[in-house]
Amino acid sequence: MKNLLTKNHKAFTLSEALVTLAIIGAIAMIIMPTLTTYFRNKIWSTSNEAFKNKFENAIQDMHTQDTLGGHPNTMSFVNELAKNYRINKICTSDKITSCFEDKVYWGVENEEVDMTKIKNAKNFGWDDWGTETVGLMFANGVTGVVAYNPDCDFDNNSDEANISDCLALLYDVDGFKLPNTQSKDLRSINVKSLNGNNCAFEINGTCFTAPFWPEPITKAECEELKGDLGIKECYYDDDYWAGAVKACGGVSKMPTQAQLTALAEEVYGTSINSSGYTYDLNWDKDKLEEMGFDTSSGKFDVWAGKEYNEDIAYYRHFSKGLTLWNSGFCDVSDRQAVCIGD
Repeated sequence: MKNLLTKNHKAFTLSEALVTLAIIGAIAMIIMPTLTTYFRNKIWSTSNEAFKNKFENAIQDMHTQDTLGGHPNTMSFVNELAKNYRINKICTSDKITSCFEDKVYWGVENEEVDMTKIKNAKNFGWDDWGTETVGLMFANGVTGVVAYNPDCDFDNNSDEANISDCLALLYDVDGFKLPNTQSKDLRSINVKSLNGNNCAFEINGTCFTAPFWPEPITKAECEELKGDLGIKECYYDDDYWAGAVKACGGVSKMPTQAQLTALAEEVYGTSINSSGYTYDLNWDKDKLEEMGFDTSSGKFDVWAGKEYNEDIAYYRHFSKGLTLWNSGFCDVSDRQAVCIGD
């Protein structure tokens, strides 16, 4: 019988084991930052989705109860919101930093913004709505700064709440934790710019403002402004396309067909037919939400700065699997808008 103790056994030497561990360590050092960034972005995106759903449900409940409109100032609105969405702390505009970070980073260049200067809707890129901002600390840890428009028509005859030109909210899904940076933990609803910085994202060197839901203007107002805004014809008394043009400051500040095609190529990651359909796609939903687009319905349209005739204008449609360049009536309310920034 062979002596099993004398049989040769192969094994790693100490030096081989150390080399293997060194290789594993080097690989870990390379991939860990990428994995960490991926998971942090995923957490922010998931937290944002959860907050938006809960906030929008609260707004819809207020709309159903007929308590969304008619408030004289932002504080009155917030006190009503607190009945539908639990808020742990409310801060006046002169004490915003008791509820929100004292500084945040906004835009392509991550420009530092002093939150003590965010006093009203003008600091969010809108006209002065005549009421000051209010700071919020929600029970789920999200912090925010909100501005409310007392003169807004919330359209109580509609089944769906419309806050497009009535409410602007800047919020941080991570509360007081860093990095306090736009498109990461810092998100917004109807915030077009922040204290003068109107470049929310950039594609091929073009600066885009944050997306928003435009408020319509009447035919009379359109006729009065069309020369200054570059509008050719006015037709409707609830013209949402003209409202988007007004909010952007003119047709020249609205995206062109080429710019919306570039936007589509950015979010789909492939070449896009600029004048027709492109099928078999898969959009980057997280990127769209980071840009500020509302993707909750699984599809959306974005107005372009181009008229087809007196009652029709062009837009680009986005959905998970396809995108197309199209035209539609200017009185349609469910199309988003984005402006071309400086």
